[in-house]
Amino acid sequence: MSSTSISSLFRNRFVQAILLAGLFLQIGIWVRNFSVLLYVVEMTNGDAFAVSMVSVAEFAPIFIFSFIGGTFADRWRPKRTMIWCDILSSASVFAVLLTLIFGSWKAVFFATLFSAILSQFSQPSGLKLFKMHVPAEQIQAGMSIYQTIFAVFMVLGPVLGTFVYQVFGIQVAIAITGLAFLMSAAALLFLPPDRDINEEKTMQSTLLQEMADGIRYVLSKKVLTLLGVCFLAAGLAIGLIQPLGVFLVTERLGLEKEYLQWLMAANGIGMIVGGGLAMAFAKSVAPQKMLAFGMFVDAIVMVVSGMSTTPWITLTAQLFGGFVLPCIQIGINTMILQNTEEQYIGRVNGILSPLFTGAMVVTMSMAGSLKNSFSLVTMYEAAGLLFIFGLLFILPLYRLPAIVKEPGT
Repeated sequence: MSSTSISSLFRNRFVQAILLAGLFLQIGIWVRNFSVLLYVVEMTNGDAFAVSMVSVAEFAPIFIFSFIGGTFADRWRPKRTMIWCDILSSASVFAVLLTLIFGSWKAVFFATLFSAILSQFSQPSGLKLFKMHVPAEQIQAGMSIYQTIFAVFMVLGPVLGTFVYQVFGIQVAIAITGLAFLMSAAALLFLPPDRDINEEKTMQSTLLQEMADGIRYVLSKKVLTLLGVCFLAAGLAIGLIQPLGVFLVTERLGLEKEYLQWLMAANGIGMIVGGGLAMAFAKSVAPQKMLAFGMFVDAIVMVVSGMSTTPWITLTAQLFGGFVLPCIQIGINTMILQNTEEQYIGRVNGILSPLFTGAMVVTMSMAGSLKNSFSLVTMYEAAGLLFIFGLLFILPLYRLPAIVKEPGT
């Protein structure tokens, strides 16, 4: 991508506002997630059930509210929706802070749960704004920049959250989270005004009718149906190996469990570098090619990681795994935006996201018992095969047009 194109992208008022809001949002999310996790571990003396409930509070809303939130995102004005979600998240966090001061420590679960629910309304609204305010030829580059912020926080987020909690404690950490959400809402005020929507038309259809329309829309679009299968396969693969990283270190490499942090660091560094390169090549590489490349490399990474008994080989594999992750994320999001009409973006996102997360949670819950029946190498090879399976459903997308025109354009 040329420097002129990048410069014009950064001059886009929407891009400036959404990146700044994303920065504050990531600060709030990571400080919240890690401070709450460490606090629960401390308060329960490491009780496994209590710690697992933190993850439930993060993931359960995706199953329950993703489709509902996506449907409402299609009915409501996206800028206003995102601002109110950030304000309500901040208010809930400050309410939890008061409860911590005067009441029960268990209220921290509510901070995570309520924010996670609101994010199911906010996230599809953000995608809708990308569709509205970023020119079609710049969408992939814009998504590359946006995903790079996520990649940076995959590395820095745990460090930041742990530092804030250990130095300042849970009350200050919760206060910082609330302020970060408020700053995100303030940044969103600089977005261009929402376009007028046909309120009368929206009121004519019920929520259930619009949800049914969303399902029919996904099933009628070959590209979205194939992406759904890809989501499912990738979720099954990642969930299968997600809990097994520590065993990769202790059993295959014969090292102490603490070495896992270096594998995570290599993965995170790869994500940052990959995000930067994805942004540079965003205009010249079709999103379906980005996605297919990422899926193929990730399949190899999983097989190599499972078979390796040499630390530097495993580290290199993790580096490449992180390197191609932005290709997968950017490819998927760009294809959704390019192949979905504006009025359906929320519902399409609300249907596809739970496929990935649901599949991941299913195999995550089975990973422990499967490891007792199969070797670690077999588990990682199975994950690689699942990625190849998902890749097979991406290949037909090479023959499909990448961009659809909006009605009236």
